[in-house]
Amino acid sequence: MRGSTEVTTDGLPGWLGPVVDAARTVRPAQLSRFLPPEDGRGRQAAVLILFGEGPRGPELLLMERAGSLRSHPGQPSFPGGALDPEDGDPQTTGPLRAALREAEEETGLDPAGVQLFGVLPRLYIPVSEFVVTPVLGWWRAPSPIGAVDPAETARVFTVPVADLTDPRHRVTVVHPSGHQGPAFTVESALVWGFTAGVIDRILHFAGWEIPWDRSRHVPLDWRS
Repeated sequence: MRGSTEVTTDGLPGWLGPVVDAARTVRPAQLSRFLPPEDGRGRQAAVLILFGEGPRGPELLLMERAGSLRSHPGQPSFPGGALDPEDGDPQTTGPLRAALREAEEETGLDPAGVQLFGVLPRLYIPVSEFVVTPVLGWWRAPSPIGAVDPAETARVFTVPVADLTDPRHRVTVVHPSGHQGPAFTVESALVWGFTAGVIDRILHFAGWEIPWDRSRHVPLDWRS
């Protein structure tokens, strides 16, 4: 795998400053109510939260999982997945390597153009029992992207941060279980679940959040 696992804030664009500050100070419980089990259960995983600069300013890289997958089919997500043994120590650079490796495998991006600048606290996805490390990256040298394996990835796309903060694109999803959470209607997709929750908290703690109508509810399909 190409790309460096060094975490540095050198040379970042100024607009990423609030995200850097948030990553340094945010506590796990401020990001999610689902935290890793204290007994160490769960499979270690990592996602890459990649910020870039697009035609409309700052943007985030997302992908849509193939509808045939057993886990979270058809759901928009950050690139990422479970740690492999070759990624190394799960407590140090393992999640960094996994985030870059999975992003390359799923979206085709060149990890050499990604600068890692922060790591958020580990979170938990109960339905899949993943303990996820969110890794923050700056796409300093963009490269072509696209679905590498259609069996795993339906499409790869970027979303302007301006659309994510736009109250018109924000809704509350209601799961059949009764659980409610933040969601985004962007790029012909409904971004919800773990991915939307992390985006929501980043926008909030970076000071980018614009007040939105949380009473706008969208029901989720029972198979979600």
